Amino acid sequence: MDRLPTLAQSLAAAAHAVAAVLHGRIPETTLASLDARVRPAALDLAYTALRDFGRGDFLLGRLIERPLKDKPARALLLVALARIERRPQDAHTVVDQAVTTAAKPFKGLVNAVLRNFLRQRDALAAAADGDPVAHWRHPRWWLEKLQAAYPEDWQVIAAAGNGLPPMCLRRNVRRPAGADFQGRPLDDAAILLDRPAPVERIPGFALGEVSVQDWGAQRAAQLLDARPGMRVLDACAAPGGKTAHLLERADLDLTALECDAARARRITENLDRLGLRATVRVGDATRPHTWWDGRPFARILADVPCSASGVVRRHPDIKWLRRPADVARFAQAQAAILDALWPLLAPGGKMLYCTCSVFPEENGAQVRAFAARHAKVRRLPTGGADTELQLLPAPEHDGFYYALLEKAA
Repeated sequence: MDRLPTLAQSLAAAAHAVAAVLHGRIPETTLASLDARVRPAALDLAYTALRDFGRGDFLLGRLIERPLKDKPARALLLVALARIERRPQDAHTVVDQAVTTAAKPFKGLVNAVLRNFLRQRDALAAAADGDPVAHWRHPRWWLEKLQAAYPEDWQVIAAAGNGLPPMCLRRNVRRPAGADFQGRPLDDAAILLDRPAPVERIPGFALGEVSVQDWGAQRAAQLLDARPGMRVLDACAAPGGKTAHLLERADLDLTALECDAARARRITENLDRLGLRATVRVGDATRPHTWWDGRPFARILADVPCSASGVVRRHPDIKWLRRPADVARFAQAQAAILDALWPLLAPGGKMLYCTCSVFPEENGAQVRAFAARHAKVRRLPTGGADTELQLLPAPEHDGFYYALLEKAA
């Protein structure tokens, strides 16, 4: 029987992933390369440390006189501090195991820093609670943007960004699932699980009876309302969740576009699992002349690249890898995609603009600027009388934005 990994092994693997973020890289590649036995515990430790990074960084600033330049050692301390704060009953074991896994030149430092934290824990915790970045565990510029956009709700949004994400399933109406799930239905297709589970353990997943898709993301297919036989474009389609949902709801002539060939293969893999078919193209949404055949689309889904500020509890590294200028850069790219896709939409057709962001520059402000540039844009209701839908992170779903645009005939 395979032995379970030790805490020292898990701390080392998690620190390796956090060090990747300190080097400016996403941690997923590092985590994916880990031994399957170590990965679950390492992922939990790494993501906890990244969610708590603002606090851990503050604590290290109080515990170490000069900034620690060695990124692996700093990452190990961040992981260990987060673990101790979350599970204080295991503090001495964490210290021992962190020292065990530390590189030889840093064993003494790791031991001293962690034991000093235990001695000063209450005073350090009080100081951290008084610092906005440490308390809310978000960069200062991010908090300022939330405060400006959501003066009544910014604290709730920030707190949600530090929590664990929900896991929601989407039933495939073409392959009714017979399995019962430990969770509650949110609508006729969505099931919110009581607790997350690996996909290989979800009944019916391998058979294409269910997919994992956040409830907020499931709104896209509902709002676009593509009817049987329609010619539809999913313009930024990978990994294919929204493409599949559209095809589950209706027989469509659907083109799934993705600029990255490897990510485009994931669309095909997901459709194969579900028994669905689409035309999967590798191409740039801003350069339709390289892939479009000239026939207009009745529906276009523009699920554009964005800051992902609405899904940071799933990808906590985003908070620390993003910079303020990135939001403006994403907004510029989004405008280019919208302007390039609009001529492809048939008169009377509808385009759904969506992001997984909570920043207005990428959402309402983006749509208003687009409507000002184009004369035939009609904004349609997305629920009740509202012409835009901003979902903020909640226990049932992540943060998403939707605006439904019709091209006047």
